[in-house]
Amino acid sequence: MSTAPTTPRTRSERLDALPFTKAHGRLLVGSGVGWALDAMDVGLVSFVLAQLAVQWQLGNTELSWIASAGFLGMAIGATLGGLLADRVGRRHVFAITLLVFGIATGASALAWGLGVLIVLRFIVGLGLGAELPVASTLMSEFAPPRIRGRIIVFLEAFWAIGWIAAALIGYLVVPTSDDGWRWALAIGALPAVYAAIVRTRLPESVRFLESRGRHREAETVVREFEASAGVAHPEPAGDTTTDTPVSAGLSAGERLRGLWVSTHRRDTGSLWIVWFCVNFSYYGAFIWIPTILVASGFSLVRSFGFTLIITLAQIPGYAVSAWLIEAWGRKQTLATFLAGSAVSAVLFGTATTEPMIIVFGMCLSFCNLGAWGALYATTPELYPTALRATGAGWAAGIGRIASIIAPLSVPVLLLAGQALLFSVFAAFFVVAAVAALFLSDMRGRSLG
Repeated sequence: MSTAPTTPRTRSERLDALPFTKAHGRLLVGSGVGWALDAMDVGLVSFVLAQLAVQWQLGNTELSWIASAGFLGMAIGATLGGLLADRVGRRHVFAITLLVFGIATGASALAWGLGVLIVLRFIVGLGLGAELPVASTLMSEFAPPRIRGRIIVFLEAFWAIGWIAAALIGYLVVPTSDDGWRWALAIGALPAVYAAIVRTRLPESVRFLESRGRHREAETVVREFEASAGVAHPEPAGDTTTDTPVSAGLSAGERLRGLWVSTHRRDTGSLWIVWFCVNFSYYGAFIWIPTILVASGFSLVRSFGFTLIITLAQIPGYAVSAWLIEAWGRKQTLATFLAGSAVSAVLFGTATTEPMIIVFGMCLSFCNLGAWGALYATTPELYPTALRATGAGWAAGIGRIASIIAPLSVPVLLLAGQALLFSVFAAFFVVAAVAALFLSDMRGRSLG
């Protein structure tokens, strides 16, 4: 009695069948440390602004330009980084972006005037903006489908570690002297050293390698992950291990048009709305919270202490999001955290006592960062390999436009009072929550 031959599994299927291994853990930590360093840089800006307002006697408009210059760079970096990662690979773009923003951050510590600082913050943004969507794309292409969303939320949770590090530096370093902000930014140069390690140790995406005909490299990476899982006799590849050079694939224009074909149009439109609204409210609020507290009469040290406590609530926010995203699904989790962010923003805007500021600030931090975790988990899943980094990068880039506008809008909105300012943030969260409900849910499904 003959048995029908079994079709060898593809490399992607072999990867998807693996449990979470030490190899996955190394990739998660390797990507996550870069993510944390990014967050530390962004977080430091909020503390630096508070000191520069006093030391350089800058007004809110000038402070807004310092913050927005970085976000302008992030918008350009995210869109170009995604396109580049789909063309030359995820790993190399990831390492280069760390190097760019690390060196520029260190150079910012030497800035002697407002104009120079604005230029350097723009360069920092170029690297930072490209790194985040590329890192989430790379991790999503290795994570087992059944826990992929949870893994990406854990990756995003490194943001909390970086932001807490920034809050600690802001609390312990920035107020110590007139040059405290310079020392804080100098610490941000660490990513430049880390970039060299990243480039040599992180694997390239198997799906990307196969799309470029680099089958030998793809097979080597798959076997490394199988060995980490204890698979003694890896299956032969579904196709030859001989390299078959192919063209560079779709052009940049073709990839951008691909985001708007009928199969992706609703997801792209909804995704861009969510990214825009979340960026507006998050950066509008959290970049300005220390400065707003100082303007409300709290000392620099006390306002930084409040901000540190508020920031700690990010960690449980990520933890709950990581659980819910596989239990409930992507869009339900995202919409729920966004709705919670809207309520928290209104409450924080009307807080009048220290306990209210801390409690409602922690609620805002908890909900907003839980939403960020779900958003980063959802974004790369919505597109096939050829478009994945482009789709994630452009969604992030559209969001960064809002992060440019938000810091510039805060001084104007504050003229009408803090309650109105945070009510505007709440309205953006509500719009994002509604748009999230129109996204596709890829929970448990393999990536294309």
